[in-house]
Amino acid sequence: MPDTFQLEIVTPEKMVVREAAEEAQIPGRNGYLGILPGHAPLITELGAGEISFRSGGQTRRFSVAWGFAEVLPDKVTVLAETVERAEEIDVARAQQSLSRAEDSLKSAQSEEDFSNVLGKIRAAQARIDVAQHK
Repeated sequence: MPDTFQLEIVTPEKMVVREAAEEAQIPGRNGYLGILPGHAPLITELGAGEISFRSGGQTRRFSVAWGFAEVLPDKVTVLAETVERAEEIDVARAQQSLSRAEDSLKSAQSEEDFSNVLGKIRAAQARIDVAQHK
């Protein structure tokens, strides 16, 4: 069995990552997925959260929000709406987004509103968490 798999993280604008990875953690819509080489094939919707992966003994982290991931035994492709490296994140802006989202949670009128606001909270919190691991 191989020791690595090809990891590609892509947004509509650019290829963010294309390299061999030893393992990865991906935020699925209903929780995190741990990926190792030889993983069973699957397709999942992404939630807002942190993608982390280990390559060459180093762990790298990215904030990600919404999209899809395809997992194959030798390749993982993440198609995300937004991806940010830790050094790209404006923490003050992320904290403001988190505060606004928490405030709007109080006025959510429907289950859909509530779900949308929770997604915004998760995305802002992921950005803050990733930035703190610079």
